[in-house]
Amino acid sequence: MPSNQPDQMRTILESVRTIALVGASEKTHRPSYEVMEFMQQQGYRMIPVNPRLAGQKVLGETVYADLASLPEPVDMAELFLAPERTDAVIDQAIALKIPVIWLQVGVINEAGGARAEAAGLTFVMDNCPMQEIPRLGIPAIDS
Repeated sequence: MPSNQPDQMRTILESVRTIALVGASEKTHRPSYEVMEFMQQQGYRMIPVNPRLAGQKVLGETVYADLASLPEPVDMAELFLAPERTDAVIDQAIALKIPVIWLQVGVINEAGGARAEAAGLTFVMDNCPMQEIPRLGIPAIDS
């Protein structure tokens, strides 16, 4: 069962520091760009992932092709993908033992969530950290 309860999301957002944002965009009007920028302003290290933009920079961070290409471990993978494109990324996150997988608002994958949880990972679905941080009153991370 996804960790979508306020106390569970608070625990996640207060403990993670480095987040891979899968489906990152260089377009400033896209929700993934806005969320990445907000999360950076809150003190999170955001690492963009998008095979189309690999090697380029988004908001000062190098973009990587996939989770396996990341140069360092991450605490969470946040997915901005169509639901039908999430299975492979969820399976890659499971293989890499990324502790938290977070699917954005409107992104639902019950079977992927069940696989992640069976592997011992925390799974959040159909929620946005940019909305939850102010709603839950979570302060910015001290740099």
